[in-house]
Amino acid sequence: MESLNGKVAIVTGGSRGIGLAIARALVADGARVAITGKSAAHLSAARPLIEKAGPGAVETLQADVRRYDEVERAIDATVTRFGGLDILINNAGIGIFADVADMTPAQWSEVIDTNLTGVFFTCHAAIPRMRRRGGGFIINISSLAGKSAFPTAAAYCATKSGLNAFSEALMQEVRYDNIRVSYVMPGSVATGFMGGDESKGADWKVSSDEVAAVVVNLLRHPARSLPSRVELRPTKPPRK
Repeated sequence: MESLNGKVAIVTGGSRGIGLAIARALVADGARVAITGKSAAHLSAARPLIEKAGPGAVETLQADVRRYDEVERAIDATVTRFGGLDILINNAGIGIFADVADMTPAQWSEVIDTNLTGVFFTCHAAIPRMRRRGGGFIINISSLAGKSAFPTAAAYCATKSGLNAFSEALMQEVRYDNIRVSYVMPGSVATGFMGGDESKGADWKVSSDEVAAVVVNLLRHPARSLPSRVELRPTKPPRK
């Protein structure tokens, strides 16, 4: 996509953090963007922040990626509002951090259903629409936790590792439909993820805007080749 002007994108989990930064970057380049989120209040707060970023149009859609009916409804609403779908950014994700022995089955399911099954749901609903457009681009926001596991994060790491494998398989399935698939693996990012303090470590962590810049660069990459995976990490994290 040499130009994003007029392209139609949907960003899941687009009301805060990385998703919000991606939505703003897409709108700044003239894309028409729908964001999803579970909180009506967060969506309402995000809308003016995205609208003032640039000339693109914005739609906000309340949807839980764990529910296929809500995912399908959000994608249908995007297509109805903007006339099609060119770009899917799977950003919605959560982390519940506890030892395996202490994590409840409900907590395990919440992480798996959001971070992994939710991506399947959005891709399953979006791919037929992209095929009708003659192609598209799917970018999944993963994490370096998908290759570097750590204690208390078995569920989170498993979902991100699974997302990486899912992305690589999907890339091969749809490449001849002119649908390109990439995944981005950020390291430490300065956001309020899971209620954290986004100012903590902001002097050295990757910023949400830097993740968004990677996404935009992927979308603009010449169609002849595909950077199918990008690892993004702080240049100078604190020495241990």
